[in-house]
Amino acid sequence: MAAGSSSGALLTLRVLLFCALAAAATTLLPLATSPCTHSLSRSILAATGLDPYLFSCAGGDASEAPLLSQGDDGANKTGGSGARRPIVTDQLCVKGKLPPHALPPFQCCPPVSASEPINFTLPDPSEPLRTRRPVHVVGAEYMAKYTRAVALMKALPRSDPRSFYQQANVHCAYCTGAHRQVGRPDLGVQIHFSWLFFPFHRAYLYFFERIAAKLLGEPGFALPVWSWDVPEGMGIPEVFTDEASPLYDPIRELSHAPPKVADLDFFLGGEKNLTDEQQVLHNLRVMYKQMISGAALPSLFLGQPYRTGDAPMPGPGTVEWAPHNTMHTWTGDNSLPNVENMGVYYSAGRDPLFYPHHANIDRLWEAWRGIAGADGRRHEDFTDPDWLDSSFLLYDEEARLVRITVRDVLNTERLRYRYGGVGLPWLSARPPVTPGVNPKGGRLESVRFPVSLDTAVTAEVRRPPRAQRRSLQEKQAQEEVLVVEGIEADAGDFVRFDVYVNAREYYKVPLGGREMAGSFTTLKHPGKEGTVVRTSMTVALNELLEDLGAEGDDSVTVSLVPVRGKVRIGGLRIVYMEE
Repeated sequence: MAAGSSSGALLTLRVLLFCALAAAATTLLPLATSPCTHSLSRSILAATGLDPYLFSCAGGDASEAPLLSQGDDGANKTGGSGARRPIVTDQLCVKGKLPPHALPPFQCCPPVSASEPINFTLPDPSEPLRTRRPVHVVGAEYMAKYTRAVALMKALPRSDPRSFYQQANVHCAYCTGAHRQVGRPDLGVQIHFSWLFFPFHRAYLYFFERIAAKLLGEPGFALPVWSWDVPEGMGIPEVFTDEASPLYDPIRELSHAPPKVADLDFFLGGEKNLTDEQQVLHNLRVMYKQMISGAALPSLFLGQPYRTGDAPMPGPGTVEWAPHNTMHTWTGDNSLPNVENMGVYYSAGRDPLFYPHHANIDRLWEAWRGIAGADGRRHEDFTDPDWLDSSFLLYDEEARLVRITVRDVLNTERLRYRYGGVGLPWLSARPPVTPGVNPKGGRLESVRFPVSLDTAVTAEVRRPPRAQRRSLQEKQAQEEVLVVEGIEADAGDFVRFDVYVNAREYYKVPLGGREMAGSFTTLKHPGKEGTVVRTSMTVALNELLEDLGAEGDDSVTVSLVPVRGKVRIGGLRIVYMEE
């Protein structure tokens, strides 16, 4: 009987084990192909050999929401997997209402084309290769050409889509969501705070430049560049301050006129009162953070994916935060409620300085591509067809409506232009570490997210498993990233908060200190007061933690410090990202 009982128990155990394995196979096999459609505890998930920190799953205990750099199924789509849903711009455009305190004319829809748009074709390779060079390099004679081009565009009838008036409206339309998406007349096209930021502005400048060249009768004409990231260009160029010139805009901040050195980290009401030498050094450190340590991956630099049906403004890249946004507000008239012209989306294109400003933004995209990452390879763009096939409608130099895709603008030489005459002095401006600002000992008060950021919030954020034991190869393959998620800000206001890592005494960190990891900065959307912008922020950590000597720590402290405006934070987490 004992032997029989033992055999029966063993048989029962085998049956149970078989059932458990079958259940596990049923669960784990689909998990391996679509991990974020299943909710499992970390211990069970670990049995698969998959790292739960390589993705983020809604509803599970891994996190509350998918990473914004991932697709709907949680799988990273930068390689082109998943349904193709690019943003395709329709000619249908909804006119916006005049917002409070706005400066007329307020018109955000370009003229309607009598014919269907034509598809973009690359220029003839025999065309002159135009070289965009800095304002401080090209000289007075060349700037006289840009002055005449702007004068000619301003002289065109307002109904002409090539006129300076309508070119400013083009930017207004795409920045306020006036254009509709093909097949989705309920949804606008918003090119800010997403991966569309760089390619849209490149396409926009391409046609603006060709219109200028056509009017001048000079096929080789190239836009000048306001190179505010190099010491010689850090300030509004003198040629734009002549009140008798077509390049002059009376709606600028008078206190920032030459010889004032620009502040690439500017926020309203936040004049730093630095010496010129101190300001230049701070600017170079800002550029290093935004172009080097913070921009290891395409989504960190170019911005988060934005596809048809998605909520707009999922998250910008480093350069859009600063110096793009900051230089807009630094240039606009800070005494006006909306900081026109340059300081707000709807009117920024009215200032002739806007175009050299964005030529520099475009130049920084090219510079980023040429910078080698930690693995020694140069940075690369997204390869996701949802990005490549997104398209915009713009008017060319013949006043024809053209559909141009992101993939059309990726090679500047095929577009017959390049950049020259300016260096990258910020490549070696690695910010210094501040000793004694992260005292050990003492428990931090528990933070329960979401929180309204009325006062500074400091929280301990656990790092992913194995973070302390990652090899050099693993660090090169995957960036450790802090995600500030569930950000809700007032669309009708300027908002800024700063993010510090391992600086509980953040107020002791000097300007440009290494612990200040990034800043959330938005421009204002006049007329959308009370509307909530929902977005996210990503902060690269690999190099930062190395500099802070925190690579072996289980967690880091993160301080969110409000600077201006109302904002709500949904949560903090640290993930691995690779693209």
